[in-house]
Parts: sequence; C-alpha cells; structure tokens
Amino acid sequence: MAIDKITEALTRRVAKTTSRRSMLTLIGGAITGAAAFPVLPVSRAYAAANPAHGGGGVAPQPTGNPQDPGDQASCDYWRYCAIDGYLCSCCGGTASTCPPGTEMSPITWIGTCLNPADNRSYIISYNDCCGKSSCGRCLCNRNEGDRPVVRPQENNDINWCLGTSSAIYNCSTAVILGVALEK
Repeated sequence: MAIDKITEALTRRVAKTTSRRSMLTLIGGAITGAAAFPVLPVSRAYAAANPAHGGGGVAPQPTGNPQDPGDQASCDYWRYCAIDGYLCSCCGGTASTCPPGTEMSPITWIGTCLNPADNRSYIISYNDCCGKSSCGRCLCNRNEGDRPVVRPQENNDINWCLGTSSAIYNCSTAVILGVALEK
C-alpha cells in the first residue's frame, strides 16, 4: 500500500543515483569504522570499571598491618597463592569472612603461601562461601602447589559448597590456619 510505494520509490532513487562501486565503498567504510570502534577511550574506561571485561572496579583494600602486606582485592595478595574463584574481599566480605547472606563451607582445600613480610610460609584454608549466586567480581585462578584430583583436599577445582544448606557458590576466602613447618 502506501508503505510499499514509498519503499519502492526510495529503492529506485538509490538505484538510479548510486553505483555498485560506491555502494561497496560505503559498506567497506562502515566495516572499517566498526572495527576501529573498540579502540576508542570509552571502551577502555568501561573495561577498567567492569570486572567481566578486564577491570577490577574495586578499590584497593590494604590490611594496614605490616605483618600482613598487600591488597586483599588483588590476585597478587600473598594469601591467594592457591585460590581459584571470586575473591570475597570484592564481594562484600574480606579475605577471611564471607559476605552477608552467605555461609562458609566447612569443607576446604588448603595451600601453603609465603608471607613476604616475615619470609615464613603459612597454611591457608580456602573456604568457599555459599548460598548466593556467583559474585562475578575479582576472579583469581592461581594454582601454585595445586594437586591432581586424586588428592582432593589440595585441589582447588572442586565446588566445595558441600555441607552447607545451599550448594550455590558465591566467592572464596583465604583463612590463615597457622605457620607451616620448616622443610
């Protein structure tokens, strides 16, 4: 009807005034422009604030204790040497406490991490916090000293939310159990 006639008229006008080469030039320019769009500063600013796209978006959380140096919201924090999961310090908890509304799993995996402040190794218990869907912030996967699944107590690739009221994983903590024995 009226829409069909208008569409036909516009299509005929474009066909009369453009050539195949000019149409290919326009399409090529649009593709090139679309490919250059992600390098604009807006994209980098978005990525810095969005943890799912490469940025943490979480302010540094130093402990304030010279014997416990580092940023608890960073994967480089010394206690996280064998962690695999989202950091509870980025999800409303701390390095050793769960966020509100979650519960700490009584079943854990362990690791031994070197504290750079006193150059001693500490036994770290990695407890998953369970009961809410995954936090999605500050994902860390450090496998220093990780063991095959034949030794599950030292493997970080298992959902450790067994023994809680909900098996839904939220984030992981790193609780210091004590000083490791010298070799």
